[in-house]
Formats: sequence, structure tokens, C-alpha cells
Amino acid sequence: MSKTVGVIGLGAMGMGMATSLRRGGYDVHVYDIRREAAEAFAAEGGRACASPAELAAAAEVVFSVVVNAAQTEAVLFGENGAAGAMRPGGVFAMCSTVAPAFAVDMEARLEELGLMFLDAPISGGAARAASGEMTMMTAGRPAVYEKCEPMLHAMAARVYKLGASAGNGSKVKIINQLLAGVHIAAAAEAMALGIREGVAAQDLYEVITHSAGNSWMFENRMAHVLAGDYTPLSAVDIFVKDLGLVLDTARASKFPLPLSAAAHQMFMMASTAGYAREDDAAVIKIFPGIELPKAAGGA
Repeated sequence: MSKTVGVIGLGAMGMGMATSLRRGGYDVHVYDIRREAAEAFAAEGGRACASPAELAAAAEVVFSVVVNAAQTEAVLFGENGAAGAMRPGGVFAMCSTVAPAFAVDMEARLEELGLMFLDAPISGGAARAASGEMTMMTAGRPAVYEKCEPMLHAMAARVYKLGASAGNGSKVKIINQLLAGVHIAAAAEAMALGIREGVAAQDLYEVITHSAGNSWMFENRMAHVLAGDYTPLSAVDIFVKDLGLVLDTARASKFPLPLSAAAHQMFMMASTAGYAREDDAAVIKIFPGIELPKAAGGA
């Protein structure tokens, strides 16, 4: 089994995944449009590549951790794309959140080129990616797992196998995103109401995180609000995209999703109000007439 692996996209999750693979003893080649990110990884023991094609020529298994379907398309089939450089039988593992139909189509297109595809969305956040404890929701041909399963376990505490062909991995991921987006929106609404009613934000956080109304998203994202820190670990526009995918998928089968639709509108409001690139907790900023906690040292 090859010990050479490639990671395309060194954002919050991709950098952690590459680090976990390196820690697992793999020879990790990386590419990111931000050359400095790839070089920083290489300085710690990886190999920076100048293009997806250069990376794909060296690695039999390529993990793509870019933002969306359009970027995946560009990584594979754009200028200096990976598809044309990968060796026959190579594996392209797509970790992005995309429409399930896109994953199914990508599997077919790559198989026509003699390549293998793994539908492999991820969850857990940057810290769990860095520690090798994230979750992977995978679906693909049995032969794909023969080539890359040890790599998956080097990056994830839980690797779920959800089908023998692409599609179910992406379906489960967008359902996860449905819940994540609705939970963040509900958490922001609850915190905003508490502040409006004169409850100290820190008191509200302390009580809710020790009560039945708590959720992982409330505990995690409302901590950002308390700190007044909207540095984007996951940006508002990520949920504009992901809840849009949820609604598109449900619309195709005429399935109603009233809570998802309301949450999507909240993220859309935040995005168009100028918070698109802030942390998704910034959805709380759409509520009028409340004074949010300020960052330490802020005016």
C-alpha cells in the first residue's frame, strides 16, 4: 500500500488532515492556492506542490478539501488539474460538502478515466481534524477502501461506510448540515432574546450549557459571541451554501423543510448585511436592538 498521499486545500480542516496523515507516517504532498500555506506545511515535514497536477502525479490517493463543487471541478479538470495527471487506479477522495447528485456524477466521470472516487465528507471542526479525531461519512466501491482505508483512520476517529457507490456520504453530510445550521440559528435567536430581555449574556450561557436546552452548537458558537470574536472558523456563507444544498435536495422530491428554510433565510440576511465572511455565529447580528459582547480591548 502506498505511503504517499496528497491533500488539496489547507484550510481549517485540510491542514489538520494533512498534519494527521504526516503524524501517521505518510509522505504528504500538499497544494493550496495560498502558496504560503503549502510552504508552511512543507517546513514541518511535508512537500509543497505548485499545482493539483504536480500533486496528483506523485500521490496515488488524493484528498480534496476545497469549499464546494465548483472548486472541486477546477481542481480536477481546470488548468493543471489533477484528473489528467493521476495514474490509472488512483483514488480521488472528495471531502467537500456538495449536492449528492454531484458526487454520483463525479464518480462516473472519474471511472471513465480509469480512476476511483470516494465520496467522503467530513465533520468535527478544525481541532478534531488536527488531532485525527474527526468524523468521515464515506461511500464508494470496495476497491477504493482497499487502497485508502488506513489513511482514513489516520485522520478520523470514526469512518462510516454508507454505501458501495457515491451519494450516501454526501446525503448524510447535508443532513448533518441541516441540523448544524438550524442549531446555530436557534442558538443565536435564543441568545439574542436573552440579551434583549436584560439577561447577562454570560449568565445565560452558563445556565443553558448546563440545562436541557443546550446543544453542541450553542455551547461552541455562543462562546464566540461572548468573546466578541467572529474570526471565521466556519463562515456565514458556508451555511448559505450548505442549507441551500439541503433545500435543493428536498425540493427535488417535494419534501418540506420549514426549519431549514427559516435558518437559511437568517444566514442569507447575515450575509447580505455584510457578515458573509465572518464566523457563522455572526448570524446573531441580524437581530435589532441588542448590544452584543465586545472583544477584549474593543471599544
